Amino acid sequence: MNITANWWTADDTAKRLRLAFLILFHTVVCCVSLVYVAQYEFMFHIFYDPARLAAAVTVVAAFALVSYLFVVAEFSFGYFLGFYFYTMVLGYLWLNVFSDLNYDHRLSGLSAAASAITFLIPALLVSSPIRQFFTISAKAFDRLLTFSLALAAATIAISAAYNFRFVSIGRIYEFRGGLEFPLLLNYWIGITSNALLPFAFGCFAVRGNYWRAAIALVLLLLFYPITLSKLAFFTPAWLLVMTLLLKICEARTTVVLSLFLPMLLGVILIAIFKMTAVPYLELVNFRMIATPSNAMDIYNDFFSRNDLTYFCQIKILKTIVDCPYQEQLSLVMAKAYGLGNFNASLFSTEGIASVGPLFAPLSVFACGLVIALSNRLSSGLPPRLILISSAIFPQILLNVPLTTTMLSNGGAVLFLLWYLTPRSLFPQDTVHEASSRKAHVASSWATASLLTARVDHRCRPVRARSICAFESASIFLARATMPPATPTPSTYIHPS
Repeated sequence: MNITANWWTADDTAKRLRLAFLILFHTVVCCVSLVYVAQYEFMFHIFYDPARLAAAVTVVAAFALVSYLFVVAEFSFGYFLGFYFYTMVLGYLWLNVFSDLNYDHRLSGLSAAASAITFLIPALLVSSPIRQFFTISAKAFDRLLTFSLALAAATIAISAAYNFRFVSIGRIYEFRGGLEFPLLLNYWIGITSNALLPFAFGCFAVRGNYWRAAIALVLLLLFYPITLSKLAFFTPAWLLVMTLLLKICEARTTVVLSLFLPMLLGVILIAIFKMTAVPYLELVNFRMIATPSNAMDIYNDFFSRNDLTYFCQIKILKTIVDCPYQEQLSLVMAKAYGLGNFNASLFSTEGIASVGPLFAPLSVFACGLVIALSNRLSSGLPPRLILISSAIFPQILLNVPLTTTMLSNGGAVLFLLWYLTPRSLFPQDTVHEASSRKAHVASSWATASLLTARVDHRCRPVRARSICAFESASIFLARATMPPATPTPSTYIHPS
């Protein structure tokens, strides 16, 4: 027993060490990517000055210590989203050093780092299961998955009556401004394309139902000529890439690679091919990765000189309270800076715009609690299903407020689907997950026990209070990142 546990511990340590180095390389490449982006996208107030390089490296290196949380934490939806937000804040802290905008950059930088930490604490560390008070049989749920395909096809047929045209991505803005759908249909399009079909595809892919998974991808692609959005165009390919990555990598590594590989490719292409590679750099390194960071810079500048919203940008609140902004914040930013509709993440909207940089960490912490709830609702499901079914939500949340994502883009529906999913649908995955969890628990609690014994031994004969306090804090953090020591009802090991 001891030999097996020791071998597992060594293997787990090696995995976490590889993950730590991968995150380190990701951090470095992210900064290099922003240097290249600054050469071509300076009109968006993205700059680079070699004279300030030392300051930028110091700030980024200090914040990179936060990435240790991703090394010790287990996979969850909060892990997935948290890593994307880590990259966004990392990018902002880099850009903040070189920004030409006039606001309190020190306060905003400290606020961004604190907001990232307050978000990650609940999003990474809270994952205890919620009891399923309402359950669906595996057979009935499988029929519901098939029905979801028919429902999506009906949604496409109805929506096509309002708009259905194949145009290149470069021309979508010529037609998208004129799109009009009924309010309820508009909501349902977002829910179906962002939550319902990706969830169905994830279930089919994990269970090996590849024909039905292929049908889900085709239906997803048909939303592009209806919505004329880049997200709809790239969603099927993104889901497929994430599924293939999960075939060769564990979930946490897949999360890191999903950002690292596209960004690294952009850096390599622009370094070799220069201007020829600018379209890729603009689409991936700028639009996908740098723009959410840039939005934090823009929002900090705007709301340092204008009224805060105090959450009145939320449509429901806007109807009952006075609001200094009658238009959506993206339109307000477009008029103020002339950079197009500037949507932004919860860090910029529910944080900076609503309460300002001083109180933004508290607001972002509340958003982290919402993501922690999603962790609890999905507890017991295979990591592969969680990652595939939510694959596009980090991309959405990098550019859309949390409240809008929950209501208009299907976030709340996806969380509900996770809660309702019968865990018995995935017996092999849950048994493997349960055995891995047991090994992790045994190793972690053994390590914590050794630490406790060490503290007791050193603190009794010597009044080294500072050392004892430090090591006691280490024990607390170690225990905080552990799963429970006893099995919970969420394990869902199949009887067979």
